[in-house]
Amino acid sequence: MFNFFKTLFSPVIAILDFITKYFKTIVFLTIIYFIVFDSNENLVDNDKLANLQKIELSGAILDVSKVLENIEKAKKDNNIKGVLFVVDSPGGAVAPSVELAYAIKELKELKPVVVYASGVIASGSYYSSIWANKIIANPGSMVGSIGVIMQGVNASELMEKIGVSTQTVKAGKYKETGTPSRKWFDYEEKQLQSVIDDTYNMFITDVANARNLDVKNHNVFADAKIFTSKQAKEVGLVDEVATISFAQNTLIELSKVKNPIWKKEDKFEKFMDKFVSEAVSKISMNFVTGLKAY
Repeated sequence: MFNFFKTLFSPVIAILDFITKYFKTIVFLTIIYFIVFDSNENLVDNDKLANLQKIELSGAILDVSKVLENIEKAKKDNNIKGVLFVVDSPGGAVAPSVELAYAIKELKELKPVVVYASGVIASGSYYSSIWANKIIANPGSMVGSIGVIMQGVNASELMEKIGVSTQTVKAGKYKETGTPSRKWFDYEEKQLQSVIDDTYNMFITDVANARNLDVKNHNVFADAKIFTSKQAKEVGLVDEVATISFAQNTLIELSKVKNPIWKKEDKFEKFMDKFVSEAVSKISMNFVTGLKAY
């Protein structure tokens, strides 16, 4: 019984644990930031002259509002002539991955975008990157995992042992699809499989269109396979296997800027964004179950 309630309230416990563990650190770093970095005129001047920008996508893809905001700013900033999209993410939820993919596609229509896979570029994060002018992967990167999965638990035996049962009132034959309180019925599994198949077809079709691949050969470049960077290049998922300096030079060439000046990042803001993003991801993973492009 104790373990059941521990599992049930694990999201709340995770949030409280996070606040207790990191709140003092956040306050301390905020104070240091305002003491040391509050007014930096050189940073402002650099922003006015900057003609290239780096945008990062890291961690599980759940909330992408900050990345979308950065893409939108880069799109509207006429001084920015090109964007380096640095990716290190295992993927995540389908909808935000698609949102990022089409945001990059819109940005590419205005200025060149080069994706650099610094670590993992898989599933949803690969989906996010497909419309870039070039995809360049670090020699040690893992690429691919083009597939879709939906998982759930069957807690009926556990519930029976501890004496817990569910009561349901519903309208609609499929309304209880995915319930953890019993084994799914065959017709429910078939309906869920149709959702997975349709999403997978969207995924491989977009990849094929963006990368000039034959969608009929999806079992070669997709099928949820994981590739090394070298293997990914062989099947057409990336353009080059190289380091970040090569990716930067590629963007400079595509952007045709004579005097490349990179827009400086606010290091504290970058740290806090990554810190909060990872925390939210860890907390969310405790109670988010659904369709993922993993």
